[in-house]
Amino acid sequence: MAQRTDLHTLLGDLVQANSRLVRIAAQKTGSTESSATWRTLGVLQQSGPMRVGELATLSRVAQPTMTKLVSGLAERGWARRVADPDDARAAQIAVTAAGVAAVDAWRDELASALHPYFADLDAGELDALRRTVALLQERVELNDPVAAGTHNRTKELSH
Repeated sequence: MAQRTDLHTLLGDLVQANSRLVRIAAQKTGSTESSATWRTLGVLQQSGPMRVGELATLSRVAQPTMTKLVSGLAERGWARRVADPDDARAAQIAVTAAGVAAVDAWRDELASALHPYFADLDAGELDALRRTVALLQERVELNDPVAAGTHNRTKELSH
């Protein structure tokens, strides 16, 4: 029972530390862009085109909010409506090349904002961080079909 309690506590600490890290990075960038914008683009980049309702669920916003968000993304050229291959009457939302570039630039900006917090890590600590990221992505992909495709990005980063 102690192992489960330790794991349970560790996972809670991990989620809390991650949330704090993301919040700090976003504050350091000074960006006023909604976190839902970046979450939505990230979901589309990872998972491919999907309907507004599914996208709202995965991005953790209400469907009317997602509809408005998608309109803003489309106005910026970051997303577009495409035909749903399973239903000719419906549309899906897809990320555009400009949207991929925008979310990649945002991730780079976040990483740059956090760099000073980690710049003094030694080679062993960097390796531990790489292994941790790979483990987290592997476990998420194993249990979450939406996360499929993200592991390759980490492999690229570690080489």
